[in-house]
Amino acid sequence: MATRYAIYYVPSADSALWRFGSEVLGYDAFTGQDVPQWHPPGIAAADWHAMTADPRLYGFHATLKAPFRLADDADEGGLIEAFRTFARKYTTHGDHAWTIRPISSSTPEKSFLALILPYDPIEVRVLERIIVQHFDRLRAPLTPAEIARRNPERLSERQRTYLHAHGYPYVREEFRFHMTLSGAIENAAAIGERLDRRARELEVGPRLHIDRLGLFRQDDGGRFRVIDVALLQGVFQKS
Repeated sequence: MATRYAIYYVPSADSALWRFGSEVLGYDAFTGQDVPQWHPPGIAAADWHAMTADPRLYGFHATLKAPFRLADDADEGGLIEAFRTFARKYTTHGDHAWTIRPISSSTPEKSFLALILPYDPIEVRVLERIIVQHFDRLRAPLTPAEIARRNPERLSERQRTYLHAHGYPYVREEFRFHMTLSGAIENAAAIGERLDRRARELEVGPRLHIDRLGLFRQDDGGRFRVIDVALLQGVFQKS
């Protein structure tokens, strides 16, 4: 399987938020190693390990540029250079911080757990839009098999348009900032309360600074791992 890359928001590796996310998933994408996995009281460790299998593949993060293969005329060195150059030019106003909503689920029946913002600030939405457009030039087009895996028949017309244009259906107006903590589960609200208590135990602050980007790489279908981090140092551009 071809190497894939992704550009994510990633907390600092020494932050309480990173420790919390890695502990919940049982994987640290900075080291590329498993870590002792916490599991919610009342749920067996093996069951929670299965519930978190999907997000563990990607590591703890918020998607800004979804996984992609490099175009034929691009290479990893050029991608890293472009990644660092981008971070020097753009920002979300790094001195601003937004409240993280307690662990949330999208439906009361069966959904996934994630850390989200109560709303997506314009700075975050603009950053996502610029990243998607800026790095499209380095992205290989999706193959028919990759398109099929997205189940395009279940997507809206706009989402299908974005899938073909940007390799991912949930961009621009469809974008929602979230840091996934589980796969599809039942009783999400009750489990979310236990996760929220654990976050408080680890002193995860209620405010989030989106001040850096992580460049992740996936080799041979394995787990994604951080290969570079860049602080956002530039000027916010509302475009």
